[in-house]
Amino acid sequence: MAVPFATMQLADLGARVIKIENPDGGEQTRATGPLINGESSPFVRLNRNKESVTIDLKSPAGKAAFEKLAREADVVVENLRPGAMRRLGLTYEDLALENRGLIYASASGWGQDGPLAHLPGLDIMAQARSGLMSITGYPDQPPVKTGVPICDLTTALYVALAITSALYERRSSGIGQYIDVSLLESAVSYAVWEAGAYFAEGAVGGRHGSAHQNQAPYQAVVSKDGYVTIGANTPRNWTSFCRALDLTELLEDPKYAGTYDRMQNRVPLIESIESRTSQLTTDEIVSILNEAGVPVAPILDFGQVFNDEHLAAREFFWDADHPSLGKVRQLGSPMRFSRTPTVRRSAGPVLGSSNRTVLASVGYEGAELGTLAGEEDAPVRIAGRP
Repeated sequence: MAVPFATMQLADLGARVIKIENPDGGEQTRATGPLINGESSPFVRLNRNKESVTIDLKSPAGKAAFEKLAREADVVVENLRPGAMRRLGLTYEDLALENRGLIYASASGWGQDGPLAHLPGLDIMAQARSGLMSITGYPDQPPVKTGVPICDLTTALYVALAITSALYERRSSGIGQYIDVSLLESAVSYAVWEAGAYFAEGAVGGRHGSAHQNQAPYQAVVSKDGYVTIGANTPRNWTSFCRALDLTELLEDPKYAGTYDRMQNRVPLIESIESRTSQLTTDEIVSILNEAGVPVAPILDFGQVFNDEHLAAREFFWDADHPSLGKVRQLGSPMRFSRTPTVRRSAGPVLGSSNRTVLASVGYEGAELGTLAGEEDAPVRIAGRP
């Protein structure tokens, strides 16, 4: 997911993204359900605003076609295991010989060098080795991964940021460069609070459920009909919180006088808070604390999120065109620009649908183009002679 999500960001920002796929079925996400009319619902959302070209990189003709595309490209991004592109003869060093301005980014589990580089690395392995799973979940329960593939997605954002930075730098130097981003290091970069505790005091972080590592009350608390999140972690919010929920006795208790005190006594503090919040519904708590200006939010499921009136008012969701599925609802980009809005063009492409147009753009024509690309917009195998 790392490189597809990274290139989706770039496509949203206006880049022309050509997705190179295996002719035999394309990338594995195409087989991920739910399937609608044979098309993967996740795929057509993860690969919006892109073009698809099928190339067998192991064949001489396919490698040659890829090299032609790379000579015209600003950026090549790959997500294979370290060493795979070297065996194909398609490394940064190989391609930069013909395109000195090329920016080439690799995303992998553990990075391109080091003792782990040769090992397969998926999101859950990176969550485990990075320490993220050691702090996710409750102290008396087994460690768990985050609900989304956070290492993949974080790596993707770092890849997109690095590419953007390298493009900007190229304006002055005139040359490209190689970018190496790993799931492991992307995940460890998130350990800001944990690094602060360890490098200052040698303290190793642990699992706290929904609670914050260093502040309280800052977590989910029980309500009469579920749970609600609160963030009364500043002196002002703490005072407003206690007054709004008729918990003024907590303001007078020396155990909770300061931020550090409340953190040290979090267990009895939350028990006292929940003795009150358990008497109120989630909607009542949200209404009361919103009125008091205290940070609060209900815990929504995705059925509620995808129908949220605030997101609808900001037109976050949008519909993309797909040749066989019609309108496909998309998640919006969180990046909002006053002059150059993000691209809202098409859903993820049909496999090989841009073979003919893309190959023609790098010089294939006539019978040669017909051999490589077949009929207009038909998925084909770019390989050796037929």
